[in-house]
Formats: sequence, C-alpha cells, structure tokens
Amino acid sequence: MTKENFAIFIKDHLPIAELAGITLQFSSETVAKTQVSLAFINQNPFKSMFWAVQGMAAELSSGVLCMNAVNKFKHDISMLVIKQEAEFFKKAIGTLTFTCVQGKEIENIIAKSIISQKGESIIVKSEGIDESGDCVAIFYFTWSFKVRQ
Repeated sequence: MTKENFAIFIKDHLPIAELAGITLQFSSETVAKTQVSLAFINQNPFKSMFWAVQGMAAELSSGVLCMNAVNKFKHDISMLVIKQEAEFFKKAIGTLTFTCVQGKEIENIIAKSIISQKGESIIVKSEGIDESGDCVAIFYFTWSFKVRQ
C-alpha cells in the first residue's frame, strides 16, 4: 500500500483516522509504519494523546500488512480484529510512530487459512515510539482470517 492509497482508504473508509491525523510513513511486505502527532483534536484532558487514537494508528500499521498480504492471494478473504490488548509506558506527546514487522507471519497464516479452509488467527504487535526513541505503548491485535465461501 502506498501513502497515496492509504490516504484515499482512510478518507473513504475511516474518516476518523484522517481527522485524528494518522498517516502511513512506510509500507513493504514485511513492515508498516504509521504516524500521528499530538493535536488539539486527538488529545485527552491531560494534554497527551488519547489512547484510542494511539490504538487506531497501531491497528492501521498491522492492518496495512494484513491488506497487503490478503491482496497477494487470489481468494476472497475476510479479515477481522477479534481481540486487542495494550500496554502504556509513557505519556504520549509529540509525534508517535507505530511499527509492525510481522508481514511474513501474516502472509503465512493467510496461506494456512486457504489450505485448511478454516479461520486462522495471529497475534500481531505494533510498537509506538516517540520522537526521543522511547517506547510509549505496545498494542497487540489478534487478527482472524478466513476464506469466504
């Protein structure tokens, strides 16, 4: 997915992410990075980034890899987050970059789902790093994939 495709995707399908200021910084078969900066529209009463905005950016970093992998296969595959967990380590201020590096693992689980013709799931991690290089938050998403019949 390119930065331009991502911008069109969130504008058409996830306008709240556009409003929050989430952008795609990098995408390949194995790695995706999203970015979001603290702004009035996405802050909480404590003048840090609202946890749900961080969650959207984190989910989209993993979701881009999922969409990239699904598009490689010639099957109609459904994808859905079925569980989410998060850990927070530092106040979220400034610009955060969320990185997911499990593209190959996602591709493998989709291939397994195609072969088994059953739903398969994987836990994917997205790590949020601030401008000083500190880990602010880690999100874990359980993605489920299934070939539509």
